Amino acid sequence: MATPNLECRMYEAKYPEVDMAVMIQVKHIAEMGAYVSLLEYNNIEGMILFSELSRRRIRSVSSLIKVGRQEPAIVLRVDKEKGYIDLSKRRVSEEDVQACEERYNKSKLVHSIMRHVAETLSIDLEELYTTIGWPLYSKYGHAYEAFKLIVTDPDSILDSLTKEIKEVGPDGEEVTKVVPAVTEEVKDALVKNIRRRMTPQPVKIRADVEIRCYQFDGVLHIQKAMRKAESVGNDDCPVKIKLVAAPLYVLTTQTLDKNQGISVLTNAIKACSEEIEKYKGKLIVKEAARAVSEREDKLLAEQMEKMRLQNEEVDGDEDSEEEDTGMGDADFEDVN
Repeated sequence: MATPNLECRMYEAKYPEVDMAVMIQVKHIAEMGAYVSLLEYNNIEGMILFSELSRRRIRSVSSLIKVGRQEPAIVLRVDKEKGYIDLSKRRVSEEDVQACEERYNKSKLVHSIMRHVAETLSIDLEELYTTIGWPLYSKYGHAYEAFKLIVTDPDSILDSLTKEIKEVGPDGEEVTKVVPAVTEEVKDALVKNIRRRMTPQPVKIRADVEIRCYQFDGVLHIQKAMRKAESVGNDDCPVKIKLVAAPLYVLTTQTLDKNQGISVLTNAIKACSEEIEKYKGKLIVKEAARAVSEREDKLLAEQMEKMRLQNEEVDGDEDSEEEDTGMGDADFEDVN
């Protein structure tokens, strides 16, 4: 079996349009300028003249452009017959940078998925783009948007794609037939790769607060306030509360929508604060609701375990009445 061709541009057009921002990688520096590869167009070569590097006077070329660097550039001229492409770095605006980087990151992910499917099934990558990738770009503006829909509804997206094939009819005449563009084998491989690479992962949101209540039955008042906070959560953003060490608590939730998670925890803190203030208690926000990394989560778990071990080592805590913070040794993790 012949080795499939896995080299292909990301878009149907072989060359970019003039005035378009494209992602380039600097290959080498020459006398007149820098030779670059256009990453979205199968690494076809382009050139940035030194006069197009900066609006200001150039004192050091190396400070403006480096071999291996990837960055946006504006297309100035395209000679399709000779294959010459002239680009500019100095004409790139902040808006160009943002739009180009966003498009390229999406295209790069789509390309990676398409290339993996082509390699796995021994199909030429351009054939896969012709039947699937470029039609999705045309229909959805970007194949990335179609891929996001495929995560949950692959049939309606992929089954709508068709292609024309030539066949010889019974009378010996050549006829054109419209058939599904995506075979079950390709569909299965594509959907598996898209779901593996694009299924959103839940984000953990956390807030750190101090809660104190010196009233009689302070522990019960805090429990009630915590239940108020938890009641703000929902199926998409369930709120959980853990005691770190008196009087420090953490409120957490996991959600696919970061902004929604922050909003839910913020409202949970508000509900908790209003409830505890009814009993002359006080809630102080030490760190507001924010997304936390796995490392931060691990550090919190280690801190909590350390505090638990320290509490076990101290004798007479249960009988101590030196300071009643209303918190005691209650474990609010199991509070309903």
